[in-house]
Amino acid sequence: MISAVTWVPKGASKSSPVVAEPPSKDEIDEILKTGALRRSGDSDEDEQLDMDVDDSKDADEVAHALATAEALSKDQGDKGSHFQDIADGLRELDMDHYDDEDDGIELFSTGLGDIFYQSNDMDPYLQNKDDDDDDEEIEDMTIKPTDAVIVCARNEDEVWIFEESEDGDSNMYVHHDIILPAFPLCTAWLDCNLKSGDKGNFIAVGSMEPAIEIWDLDLIDEVQPFLVLGGVSKKKKKTKKTSVKYKKGSHRDSVLGLAWNKEVRNVLASASADKTVKIWDVVSGKCAVTVEHHRDKVQAVAWNQHSPEVLLSGSFDQSVVMMDMRSSNQVSNEWCVTADVESLAWDPHSEHSFVMDMRSSNQVSNEWCVTADVVSLENGTVQGFDVRASSDTDSSSKPSFTLHAHDKAVSSVAYNPAAPNFLATGSTDKMVKLWDLSNNQPSCVASQNPKAGAIFSIVFSDDSPFLLAIGGSKGRLEVWDTLSDLGVGGRFGKYSNRTIDPPPTD
Repeated sequence: MISAVTWVPKGASKSSPVVAEPPSKDEIDEILKTGALRRSGDSDEDEQLDMDVDDSKDADEVAHALATAEALSKDQGDKGSHFQDIADGLRELDMDHYDDEDDGIELFSTGLGDIFYQSNDMDPYLQNKDDDDDDEEIEDMTIKPTDAVIVCARNEDEVWIFEESEDGDSNMYVHHDIILPAFPLCTAWLDCNLKSGDKGNFIAVGSMEPAIEIWDLDLIDEVQPFLVLGGVSKKKKKTKKTSVKYKKGSHRDSVLGLAWNKEVRNVLASASADKTVKIWDVVSGKCAVTVEHHRDKVQAVAWNQHSPEVLLSGSFDQSVVMMDMRSSNQVSNEWCVTADVESLAWDPHSEHSFVMDMRSSNQVSNEWCVTADVVSLENGTVQGFDVRASSDTDSSSKPSFTLHAHDKAVSSVAYNPAAPNFLATGSTDKMVKLWDLSNNQPSCVASQNPKAGAIFSIVFSDDSPFLLAIGGSKGRLEVWDTLSDLGVGGRFGKYSNRTIDPPPTD
């Protein structure tokens, strides 16, 4: 399953990512001590119990096989020599003592098989005597400035390369992966350099754990995140209960949403199941602000691109809160909705509009006390609102438009960053649809089943605005070149700098 997809801007990645140095003994000891490699709920006692059960099970199976072979050999008489051979073989293997080491065994022999050759050229058994790495492997690991890089949140983060070509053919492959200790729920790319210099290439990951991990995407085979915001400092066992001590400023539950501020580049916002929103300074690694305006899980946060100090948050308490973070203790606006908020996104073409996904409540009402640009519901309905109409109580409950977009829940929506009124919707009905919202009269321009299963995340690329990354339940990344559709090209092609081939004529 792919829970989130994130585009990395072209040119942000190093052309030749560096292979990380293996951890030192002290670092390994620290990792083992903190339990970072152990999944939640695991314990030494459980592991030892599993090993004991497996060992006893193996021994019982061997004994049963031996007894069966001997019984069959006796029953068959002269014809049972085959079964007797099996029984003799099992005795010779002596599986009960298979793991016992022989006394005096030599781990390092001095036989002829240990001949050492000073160079590969002298070794007659090597077919490829070139000391250099394979050219094809080097090419695959090289990231060109024109390559599109996509990070997929799965049970491990995967970094994909999407190569575009002028002839329309594309090539996509996994460049490297990052092993995570917990299932990732959300990601956010950021270029604030945590090392030195101007810009970096990092991915922030929120998961089922209270910590936010920040990984350096220019490092391969790294076993530890570059920075951890919050998290558990230590666990103590007291009788049957385990007491948990958190780091200062940490979340106390799963991190459900992340948003990086592109203007104030050292700032990262996080939403958590602990009902709080936190603002982090990633340079100092500390929590600067904690907001506690919500009464239930906070699912999503989003910065306004036109007013970078304005933050929007959506919660399972069926409310949306807009805050000016220059005075974080004061709520600028709060809207109530009739369902749990799933995700948020500001319209890039208007500072007054935002996108919101919601779970539908048991009763669906046609009256709303929130004004947004687009609202998508679990029953497949998408509605549009204008936030500036919120001051007019008569018009605030009237959506700008209503359309039945999908047969099942609309799980993700995305505005095109280049073309106004161009909206994409993804649903658990496995379909992705593209809409023209002009004049508040939505019309479906194109639809596709990308074979990704139930759709959980769709995102347009900022560099190639008509490329739509799609992640779903099948765990396979898909990229749709929406401009290749004739309907999209006809409606929105003028916003692309690409040459669009005219439709074929008879």
